[in-house]
Amino acid sequence: MKTLVVLLSFLLAFETGAQSLGPEELVRKVTADVLGSVKADKQLQAGDRKKALALAEEKILPHVDFREAALLAMGRSWYTATAAQQDQVVNEFRTMLVRIYSNSIDVYRGQTLNVLPVRMAPGATEVTVRNRYLSEGRPPVPVEYSMRKTPEGWKIYDIAIEGVSLVLTYRAEFEQITRVSGVDGLIKRLQQKNV
Repeated sequence: MKTLVVLLSFLLAFETGAQSLGPEELVRKVTADVLGSVKADKQLQAGDRKKALALAEEKILPHVDFREAALLAMGRSWYTATAAQQDQVVNEFRTMLVRIYSNSIDVYRGQTLNVLPVRMAPGATEVTVRNRYLSEGRPPVPVEYSMRKTPEGWKIYDIAIEGVSLVLTYRAEFEQITRVSGVDGLIKRLQQKNV
C-alpha cells in the first residue's frame, strides 16, 4: 500500500509549467499540488477512479520517462526486442502504472511530505531526490525519486520506497517472463494485467 501511495503522489502532482524547475523544487511543488487536490476534491477522496486517471493523464504523464523506466525494468531483454516491441512494452508498462496510480488516490487523506535538500553537482543530469512521507501516528516512509534531465525538463524514471526500487522489482518479473516466453510473452502478460 505504501508503494501505491508514493507512486501516485508523483504522478498526480506534476504540472506542465514545472519543466523549468530544479528536481527538488519540482518534487516539492507537485507533491503540494497533489496533496492539496486530494484534500480539496471529495470525488477523489471517494475513490473516483475515472477522475484520478484523467488527472494523471492530463498533468503527469509528460513528466515521467516511461521509456527509460521500461528499459531499466526489462534489463538485457530490452536490447533483444525490436523497436516495435520496445514501443509496445513502454505503452503497456505506462498503462499498467497509470492504472495502479489512479486506483490508489483515496490513500492520501492526511499525508504530508518532507523533501530533503538535494546535493547535486553543477551541471549534473541525474539526481536522486529524497523525501519522507508523513502520516500521523505512523513512522515516516523514506522515498527516493531517481530523476534525469532531458530536453523537456527533469523526469522521473524510478522510485525507491524504503530502499526498494520499483524498476528493479519489475525487472525480476520481466526477466522471468522473457526468459520463458520472450518479449512477446512479456507484452502479452502486460496486456493481460491492463484489462
